[in-house]
Amino acid sequence: MAKKYYVVWEGKNRGVFTSWSVCKKNIDGYSGAKYKSFADKKMAEKAFRGTYDEHKGLSTKKKELTAQEKKAYGKPILDTIAVDAACSGNPGKMEYRGVATSTGTQLFIQGPYKSGTNNIGEFLALVHGLAWLQQKKQPNLPIYSDSRIAISWVKQRKCKTKLPLNKNTEVLFDLIKRAELWLKKNPYQNPILKWETKAWGEIPADFGRK
Repeated sequence: MAKKYYVVWEGKNRGVFTSWSVCKKNIDGYSGAKYKSFADKKMAEKAFRGTYDEHKGLSTKKKELTAQEKKAYGKPILDTIAVDAACSGNPGKMEYRGVATSTGTQLFIQGPYKSGTNNIGEFLALVHGLAWLQQKKQPNLPIYSDSRIAISWVKQRKCKTKLPLNKNTEVLFDLIKRAELWLKKNPYQNPILKWETKAWGEIPADFGRK
C-alpha cells in the first residue's frame, strides 16, 4: 500500500503525521477538526504551511510528469529573478528572499518574523522583488513565484490573509500595508510568472527546508 501523509490543521495536536492511526487520535472527539491526506511528504508539508480552505478541494495525488509533458512547459527564463518564502508552522516563524534565477545569487532577504504564514511571505517577496527591480531600473525583467495565491494577491493589490492582527503580528501587518500602498502607487511592467515546480524542480529561491 502506498504511504500517505496526514495534515491536521485543527485538532488536538497540529502537524504532519505519517499514519492514519496517529492522525485519528488527534481528530477524534475534536469539534471542527480539519485534516486531509496527501500522497507525498513535500505536498503535505507545503499544505500545512497554508490553510485547510486552500487545500480542501484540491487533488492530493502526486502526479509525475512524462518527458513529453515536461517538454510542453518549456524551460524557465534564466534572465529573471525568483522569490520564495519559508514558514515554520502556520502561523510560525517566516522569512522570504529573492535570488537571480540563473545563478542563485541572493539579492535580498527579510526576516525572520516571529508569526507569519507562507502566503504572506510569498506576497511580500513578490512586492519586494518588484520594488527591487524598479530601483535597479529593470522595468521589463520578469519575476518568478511558485505561489498562485501570492501572484493573485499582487495582481489584486491586496493581501487577503486571515491571519489575526495582534502583538505578535503587528510588525508584519505594517509591512503588508506598506506593500499594498506600494502596489497602488507604483504601476509595474515586469511580468509575474508562475514557476512550474513539477517540470523544473524547486524554485531557485527555495530555502531548502522541505
